[in-house]
Amino acid sequence: MPENTAEHWQTVYRTKPTDQVSWFTPHLALSVRLLRQAGLNPGSRIIDIGAGASTLADDLLDAGLHDITVLDISAAALDVARQRLGTRSAKVRWLVADAARMDLPAASYDLWHDRATLHFLGDAGDAARYVVSATRAIVDGGCAIIGCFAADGPERCSGLPIVRREPQDVARLFGPAFTLVDAQHETHLTPGGLRQSFAYALLRKTGTRRPPGADEA
Repeated sequence: MPENTAEHWQTVYRTKPTDQVSWFTPHLALSVRLLRQAGLNPGSRIIDIGAGASTLADDLLDAGLHDITVLDISAAALDVARQRLGTRSAKVRWLVADAARMDLPAASYDLWHDRATLHFLGDAGDAARYVVSATRAIVDGGCAIIGCFAADGPERCSGLPIVRREPQDVARLFGPAFTLVDAQHETHLTPGGLRQSFAYALLRKTGTRRPPGADEA
């Protein structure tokens, strides 16, 4: 990942309205559906990787979750989300970190969500480090929901090159520690009216222990 990546995203979130960036959507409906399929419940420990100013945290709070971590490389993006949530922001754990160089505690999350962050990791070493971090941080039996531009999606986003992947490609990248449970596609309509093809992989980490409360979902 370029050394100035953090500066790039700081500039984006300081200079553009959040509802005008190409990836904006009022609610991540498909992500929420896949999270529920993965066992989302009030006791779930969830992390949203590269969340930016996404409203997913808002929807998770509305669903009664109380162990939510939001991670992004841009402090400015997280500030936007915190200001939107107001006093509710105190119920969320906010982390400023590079998705290619995260240092997260082992077995600390039941659910891992990433919409359009992994696909910026074009360097094979960065992508591998991302997978190592996810594999370590997700509890056995937990799940990862990874969304990225599909094979017929754009080749660039926000002026940066991306790697297009189908769900099966994501599963191969994550390796044998994970099983591909579901694959979905979505056409995202940007605020400017352009159509972008996204692919989502729902992966379950190999293991016998189910996330706490999953049987109650």
